[in-house]
Amino acid sequence: MELRDIEYFAVVAEHGHLGRAAEALGLSQPAVSKSLRRLEQALEAKLVKRTPKGVELTAEGSALLLRVRDLRLSLQDVTREIADLSQGRVGHLRIGGGEIIAEHLLPAVFTAMLKDTPKITLKFSVSENDLMLPALSNGELDLVVNYLRPALPEGLVQERLYDEEMVVCASADHRLIRLKRVTLADLAHERWTLTEPVLQTTQWLRRAFQDRGLPPPRVAFESRSARFRFQILSSSDLLDFEPRHIFQQAAARFRLKEIPVKELMWHRPIGVIYRKDAYLSPANRRFIEILKSKAQEIANEP
Repeated sequence: MELRDIEYFAVVAEHGHLGRAAEALGLSQPAVSKSLRRLEQALEAKLVKRTPKGVELTAEGSALLLRVRDLRLSLQDVTREIADLSQGRVGHLRIGGGEIIAEHLLPAVFTAMLKDTPKITLKFSVSENDLMLPALSNGELDLVVNYLRPALPEGLVQERLYDEEMVVCASADHRLIRLKRVTLADLAHERWTLTEPVLQTTQWLRRAFQDRGLPPPRVAFESRSARFRFQILSSSDLLDFEPRHIFQQAAARFRLKEIPVKELMWHRPIGVIYRKDAYLSPANRRFIEILKSKAQEIANEP
């Protein structure tokens, strides 16, 4: 069995047509057909069946296609590992991180990394777990630094770095600021500015209300951008639910105040996520070392 035959098969499966697959590969259609027959003979199984519109995968072909993705990732890992060993190259890191983590933790990590290993190159993508974890699984990212989830997609593992306290905040002119004690029931009829409902923060907040028999928060403004939410917060009667350190950084600029609510005390874990059993280059391992060191400094902050 030849690796190129497996790659050609994946292109045939993608296009569902031998002619279009051959064109995409820059080969003749007979060459692609010969490669497909060679692979079927090696596996002793029929992988495709012809249709009036092209070809369709058999059950055996579908099973093989599911394995092709893992094989491609393994080949990428092997290629990068050999390059690191044979060329002594520091490497290229592809890191994903949430907006809040990007502003608080990662600049110091990236600065230390570039100083420690000046030949390294970094690509940083700012997003959230609903988009970054699939990219990590697909091999588009090497590491993700963000809030941890109770359960991860299969094939991923995570390491906790520190916990981030979440707080309710509002404009300094909000009427609830004047109360000595605020309960969750007091917030039941307030309006909120929150991130999108698919993200963990909003989901946790909804559960906190529902677990106590209260209606979920009424979301008046929704955005993934914390900075934009603060701008809306400063000139409205809305409430927000943010990490304490982000709130503290924004409080003076946007005239915000914390509203202590005992029922909404939540320490959210932050960590690093990567593919289980994947090759981590020396550069990636060094990045994790520096990341843990900087995270420990944050954890020890008063």
